Amino acid sequence: MSIDRGPDHSRRKERSRQAILAATRELVAEEAYEKVTVEAIAARAGVGKQTIYRRWPSKSAVVFAALLALSENTDGQSVALPDTGDLEADLKLVMRATAEEFADPTFDRLIRALNTEIANDAALAAEYQDKLARPLDDAKKARLRSAQEAGQLDPGADLDLVLEVLYAPLFQRWLHRSAPLTTAYADSLVEATLRAFAP
Repeated sequence: MSIDRGPDHSRRKERSRQAILAATRELVAEEAYEKVTVEAIAARAGVGKQTIYRRWPSKSAVVFAALLALSENTDGQSVALPDTGDLEADLKLVMRATAEEFADPTFDRLIRALNTEIANDAALAAEYQDKLARPLDDAKKARLRSAQEAGQLDPGADLDLVLEVLYAPLFQRWLHRSAPLTTAYADSLVEATLRAFAP
C-alpha cells in the first residue's frame, strides 16, 4: 500500500526562495533601490509578502541574501583561489574577474544597494563580514601564505595589509565612479602590490 506523503514542502520552499532572490536581483537592477519594496519583490516572485518576512526581517536582508546566493558554491567545496605556482598570474586572473564583476551593471546596482544598507546597519555589516567578506579574505590569505612559503612574497608581510593595498584602490575607483575598471588597471594593482611586498 502506498503512502501519500503530500507535497514536498522543502522543495516548494526552495523554489519560493530562489524566486524571491531572483526577483530581488531583477528589481534592484531595474529600479532605483529606494523604490524597491518588499511588496514589489513578493509580486514579482509570485509569493505573499508574509512569505518573505517569515524568512527575512527587512528589505536589506533580502538584498544581502540575493547577493550571497550569487556566490553560493553548489558543489559544497570551500572557496579557494587559483594556485598555479605563479602568484602574479593567479592574482591577475582574480583581479580581472573582480573588476569585470564590479563593472557589470546588474552586480553594480546590487552591491551599491547593499553598501548603502551596510553603512547604516551594524548588524547587517557584521553578517556581511561573517558570511561573505571573511570567508573570501581567508581564501585570499591562504593563497598569499602559499606564496610566502614559496618565496614569492615577503614572509613577514601583514596579509590583511597586502589585501587592502591590492583591493582598496579598485573599490574606491568603483565607489566614486572616478574611472573605468579595466583589465589594465586590475593588472597594475597586482604589479604594484607585488613590488611593495616583494621578498
